[in-house]
Amino acid sequence: MLLGDIMRILEAEPLSQEINFDVDLLSAFAADLMSDVLALARPGTLMITGLTNIQIVRTASMVDMPAVVFVRGKKPPRETIELAEKLGIPFIMTSKTMFETCGVLYQAGIKPIRCLDR
Repeated sequence: MLLGDIMRILEAEPLSQEINFDVDLLSAFAADLMSDVLALARPGTLMITGLTNIQIVRTASMVDMPAVVFVRGKKPPRETIELAEKLGIPFIMTSKTMFETCGVLYQAGIKPIRCLDR
């Protein structure tokens, strides 16, 4: 699903100045623990989070996540947005909760990241 479609479905607004709305995302991962993102997420996955600190950008960059959705209307500080723009990681914001965001995207066809059986 294209990032532009995700924005429409989530009634989201862009936080980055330049966004490629044609980025294709097949899966998503929601977490507020960046250690979970580092351990479980895969490249090309949409990050959904309520955290707004600069670690979000560093984590998304390390995992090669092409975009980040902030839930509950949370907006990161300017320096976090600027670093994301420098690294080419678009930020979008929705007023929906994390639960609702995940449910809406799942219903629209975005696949979850499945944890490996241990």
